[in-house]
Amino acid sequence: MQLSVLPATGEELRAALPELARLRQQVFRAFPYLYEGDAEYEENYLRTYLNAPGTVVVLARTDGGRVVGASTALPLLQETQDIQAPFSGPEFDPPEFDRSDVLYLGESVLLHEFRGQGIGHQFFEVREAHARALGLGVTAFCAVQRDEAHPARPADFRPLNAFWMARGYTERPDLHTQMTWRDVGETQETAKDMRFWVKRL
Repeated sequence: MQLSVLPATGEELRAALPELARLRQQVFRAFPYLYEGDAEYEENYLRTYLNAPGTVVVLARTDGGRVVGASTALPLLQETQDIQAPFSGPEFDPPEFDRSDVLYLGESVLLHEFRGQGIGHQFFEVREAHARALGLGVTAFCAVQRDEAHPARPADFRPLNAFWMARGYTERPDLHTQMTWRDVGETQETAKDMRFWVKRL
């Protein structure tokens, strides 16, 4: 099935928020994120992309208009301090990064049945083009770190490291932060270690 992969803005994006919230919940529920989210939180989170300057939301739609994938990005300075802090830590003297030169890639989610068609590459291409259009020289994202022996890890799980490296991203163990959410089957939120990947455009 042919998919369109295009940025969405304004009313188109606003109208898609409930669908995007459900999509994030569905995709991130799987390993390695195991995210137990709720629609109200998701919609509030996604509204960030309606209001913050310099953001981009890329939607993958079927011919019938159904949203089956999405990818987001915004200037690092529009992100929370937890996301910004690793790029200006005291270990960088002189600073390696200018935070105002970084586009933070928020997430890419795509329903399983539509994977393997090059949509992930298109998500990166559109967001990297957006960074260049903003005059930014670095793109970066972070990914959750899970133990290889995690009991919920599927036997056929394949991490995306090779894909990210092929896109020109470098894994940076020295750049890390934590995010908190509730895992599937758990009753309490717990902090998760997140590691950054970085590309100079």
